[in-house]
Amino acid sequence: MHPLLHYAESQQDWLLETVEALVRAESPSTDKAAVDRCGAELARRLRDIGADVTRSPQTARGDHLVARFGGEGPPILILGHFDTVWSVGQIARMPFHRAGDRLHGPGIFDMKGGITTALLALRALDTLRLPRPQTTMLFTTDEEIGSTTSRQLIEDTARASAAVLVLEPSLPGGAAKTSRKGVGEFEITVHGVSAHAGIAPAQGANAVHELGHQIVRAQSLQDLARGLSVNVTVATGGERTNVIPDLARATVDVRVPTMADATWIDQAIRSLSTVIPGTRLEIAGGVNRPPLERTPAVVRLFELAQSCARELGRELGEGGTGGGSDGNFTAAAGVPTLDGLGPEGDGAHALHEHVLVRDLAWRAAFLAVLLTRLGFAQR
Repeated sequence: MHPLLHYAESQQDWLLETVEALVRAESPSTDKAAVDRCGAELARRLRDIGADVTRSPQTARGDHLVARFGGEGPPILILGHFDTVWSVGQIARMPFHRAGDRLHGPGIFDMKGGITTALLALRALDTLRLPRPQTTMLFTTDEEIGSTTSRQLIEDTARASAAVLVLEPSLPGGAAKTSRKGVGEFEITVHGVSAHAGIAPAQGANAVHELGHQIVRAQSLQDLARGLSVNVTVATGGERTNVIPDLARATVDVRVPTMADATWIDQAIRSLSTVIPGTRLEIAGGVNRPPLERTPAVVRLFELAQSCARELGRELGEGGTGGGSDGNFTAAAGVPTLDGLGPEGDGAHALHEHVLVRDLAWRAAFLAVLLTRLGFAQR
């Protein structure tokens, strides 16, 4: 057996105790006190395995953590987040427990299981005295709500790194993510003219009717064959049944596979024009998370990871997803990024959220081998 895999499997109790501690430290994105409690627990465990940990203080969100490990060669960034979508108290409704090979709990798949395997990977390299590159772990607190306070830190840390490994959940079967769509949100606001719906409807300009035209036009921009999706997900307008509405709004979710598509959809939505006389449009928002494109640099990083998986007896697959992550930012910054390196499981943001126990030790050994190989590859 590979020595790193042998060591990781010998640390099963440590793995389970660590992931349980992180899961029980509930950390909803919008609850700073709770997130900071989880951050304190994570920081303590990072220091226990030799990291130099600093906090990036935040006012309204939890403090981000930067953990640095010494090594040789250009630094590698391991990127993750410890905020979750679950409110404090959710663990009482979906308790941490093991059922066969499944380990359940809020946030365990997205992504406290991945964080735990990364900690064990660094612990394994240190214990076995194996070479590694300079390694930075950046764990943020607002990924689930848009990464508004962490984006600059993510991009700056990535630009100082030779490659980025993202601990988001793997695809079904344990595959890595070599592409992610960019994510955008637009708000279309229609201003009209109010009037009595029965006595003088012609004196009004119906904002809801105009919004209907704009919804149809926005939907016509969708091109699923090329991976471009456009969906109106929220629409509101009007207050009284007998009044021609003078205000209506719609939120438009867009997903784009390339930056060229992001530019195109932005121009197309901002070019929308009114149909009904007397109405006017306001367009706000845009593509706020650029796509992670499958570039040659991403492919080379994946192929290196694939060879590391084979060294440990597995075949690593690859795929893409329509959801975004912080890896979108690092890839758009021009840094080779490989996403979806967390353990196998299912149920992100769902009541059946879980990871597979059998994958935890393997995933830690895999990350450790990959770090070692990256250290040599970047010299």
